[in-house]
Amino acid sequence: MARILGIDYGIKRVGVAATDELQIIVNPVKTVNTNTFLEFLKMYLKEEEVEKIVFGFPTHKDGNPTYVVDEIRIFVKKFEKLFPNIAIDYQDENYTSVQALDIMIQSGLSKKQRKDKARLDKLSAVLILQRYLKHI
Repeated sequence: MARILGIDYGIKRVGVAATDELQIIVNPVKTVNTNTFLEFLKMYLKEEEVEKIVFGFPTHKDGNPTYVVDEIRIFVKKFEKLFPNIAIDYQDENYTSVQALDIMIQSGLSKKQRKDKARLDKLSAVLILQRYLKHI
């Protein structure tokens, strides 16, 4: 089996998480600047076998997509041209940032550590992928 990546895509940063090869355990990988994310993925895919990428799908409380969805779709189109054999899927990401912050508080991280947006984005990517894995 190959890994599945979970992506918390943002305008400034992208949180990345990945399963192990057996698709059982989800671990944070990295937080990358959005403008270098495609290059990061190219390098990652040279080193690791990935069968699917799951993007968090952000919506408003009324269910309508947020403005970030357009950016995600643009990125996915570029990615699919380069890697047509890697499946793309989406997972509702509502409240993952809130849940990630709660986890950081419960784990005893200091206020300074909790303000680290890169840490929050990686943890959000983990939560997105964990939610997705419960659906398949």
